[in-house]
Amino acid sequence: MSIPTITSLAFLTPGNFADDDPYTGLEETLQLFEYGERTGFDGAWIRQRHLEHGVGSAAVFLAAAGQRTERVELGTAVIPIGYESPFRLAEDLALADVLSRGRLQAGFSTGMPHAELLGDLVYDGDWRDFDLSYGRIARVIDNLRGDYLGGPDTVIRSPGNVQRPRLQPHDPGLLDRAWYGGGSLRSIRWAAGQGLNLLTGNIVTGEGTDDFSTAQLALVSEYRRTVPAGRPARIGLGRVVVPFDSADAATRARYREYAAARHARTLGPQGAGRTLFAPDLVGTAEQILERLAADPVVGAVSELRLELPYEFHRADYEQILHDVRHLIAPELGWRPAGADTGAARPVAAGGAGGTGR
Repeated sequence: MSIPTITSLAFLTPGNFADDDPYTGLEETLQLFEYGERTGFDGAWIRQRHLEHGVGSAAVFLAAAGQRTERVELGTAVIPIGYESPFRLAEDLALADVLSRGRLQAGFSTGMPHAELLGDLVYDGDWRDFDLSYGRIARVIDNLRGDYLGGPDTVIRSPGNVQRPRLQPHDPGLLDRAWYGGGSLRSIRWAAGQGLNLLTGNIVTGEGTDDFSTAQLALVSEYRRTVPAGRPARIGLGRVVVPFDSADAATRARYREYAAARHARTLGPQGAGRTLFAPDLVGTAEQILERLAADPVVGAVSELRLELPYEFHRADYEQILHDVRHLIAPELGWRPAGADTGAARPVAAGGAGGTGR
């Protein structure tokens, strides 16, 4: 059994906060980004969530995170495109990227979570007839290219300035750091055709197989086959990884209960869409390393993203990142970048937390 080789290590966090105290949770998430950078992680990613106790605007949050960090890549996985104005979103992402000095990783997906509740609040008119899928993401990408608007003689005038109009700030490098979260062969082909990097996590569509690894490996292979020649074609693989080596006994028991509550969904395709779920990797570092070594998809990529469970607390997240950074990732060939090893300990080895999703 060959050992995977990971060259880039990131984490994805949900950005939880309490209903009556959002500041504390958001501040702790920013501190988690700082902790990740200090300990050498290559990337820190945030989920975008609407109507939940989480970050509703990834661009705003990552602009703040850019001022609290200096090196780590700042990503969002993913922005559901259905609620976004392609031009305004491109403006926000470009501004956040410039403020972070070119560290933004912009991930997109199709869809509109909670559409029946929010659709009429976002759009004037019947939004059900709008293109809220691939075409809307393509418009964001087109705007990020920064093509001039109007004809060659079209200018706009502002105090002290005359210029040709285009999206500002113009940040051409962001195009190479745009990602798509794909789970089906159709979506993979579209992302590859657009030259987008690929995010694939612990949920895929079962197409011709009931086995998660077989389905996901087919997606990775199809992406590499169809992406344009010369494109960097980064692939970021997500896995729920929860080591408990440095956790206390109560926390270990809670982690096991979390994984057990989610195990049934991994036993076969779920729903009419035949959704397949990867098992969570919960246990000692040694146990997790054995399972990662046996995962053919992990062996086929070089970028690993830890998907942190929902509704855990900051102490839990730091303990998980600490154990992965010190006990798991080095065994996969990963080496930390700019790490302060003296600041590597989490705030606590255990602590209270809630249930995941």
